[in-house]
Amino acid sequence: MVALRVAGLFAGIGGLELGMTAGGHHTHLLVEHNPAAMHVLRRRFPDTKLESDVRDLVALPRSTDVVVAGFPCQDLSSVGRKVGIDGARSSLVGEVFRLATRSDVPWLVLENVPFLMSLARGAALALITTTLTDLGYRWAYRVVDSNAFGLPQRRNRWYLVASRDGDPRDVLLADDTEKPLPAVDYPDVACGFYWTEGMRSFGWGVDCVPPIKCGSSVGVPSPPAIRLPSGRYITPDVRDAERLQGFPADWTAPAEEVARHGERWRMIGNSVSAPAAAWIGRRLAAPGRYDATCDLPWTTPKWPRRAAWADFDGVVHAADVGPWPEWHPRPGLAEFLEHPGKPLSARAANGFLSRTRKGTLRFPPGFLAELGDYSKAVPTSA
Repeated sequence: MVALRVAGLFAGIGGLELGMTAGGHHTHLLVEHNPAAMHVLRRRFPDTKLESDVRDLVALPRSTDVVVAGFPCQDLSSVGRKVGIDGARSSLVGEVFRLATRSDVPWLVLENVPFLMSLARGAALALITTTLTDLGYRWAYRVVDSNAFGLPQRRNRWYLVASRDGDPRDVLLADDTEKPLPAVDYPDVACGFYWTEGMRSFGWGVDCVPPIKCGSSVGVPSPPAIRLPSGRYITPDVRDAERLQGFPADWTAPAEEVARHGERWRMIGNSVSAPAAAWIGRRLAAPGRYDATCDLPWTTPKWPRRAAWADFDGVVHAADVGPWPEWHPRPGLAEFLEHPGKPLSARAANGFLSRTRKGTLRFPPGFLAELGDYSKAVPTSA
């Protein structure tokens, strides 16, 4: 086992860094611009140096072994502005490359939304990987589902590991398993969905919630709805939202000393699932062994959707691995929740039902009728 010194850029509330700690590593620098997130980091990493603007850093601390960076995704998200890697925020990934080169960092770990692989025909991913090759890194990327790590949240995120010294494939691609088939389905198990949708992108999850969102830019939360086996409909408590991302309950509570309550939802939705980062951290400490014998060079314009890698020559190869590197047994979603949550309001339910009548999405048999009955029965004050 090898313990690495970590620098966390665009740290948010510290999901990657908390995971690296669980993997046996030590974070000696955090960089985060948001005041509320900085307040959380000061409380949760009290002995770690904290900087506010990555653009002001001349170099990273000496002996930095790995840079971790969930660089801003607002310009890359399928629900964002979609302006691409040249957007004012997402273009900040260039600061990662500047600092890694100046400080000769041997390992990089990046995280973002999978949509960056297809936005502008993959231009963002092309820029990132070409830059890494030009800087002397070999790299591997993979789309990983947080659901694999004992979290009842279906959350696919894109991770990339790059190295000048080691083989990133042995970190990111060596583990692969199959997701077990669900033993039960609606209506006998808790199911999550987004009541703010209904016409498209219906985020239905069986025994899990769909990806937790960050809400609006002004701090208005957008929690998912959960249909419990009892027929009740709730939105989860913010403490359970933290736990659904792999944080201890009340991890973001310090933010309420300097910001509105809704800011906690925004930070949670923007964060990296800590157990996914812990898996990468463990593999950095003790790499596996990836067999690339059957991997062929990728020749089509679209990027491989699940995983890919390139050696120092930059030739892209598709990797035949899925989004579940491991599978951790966990309680069902209903049992996972530790707090009662808030009843879904009649207004929210009716708004969702109204949108479903305008769209063509398909729903489990009986679900819409049941939700309609619920909206009539729930007190208007709920």
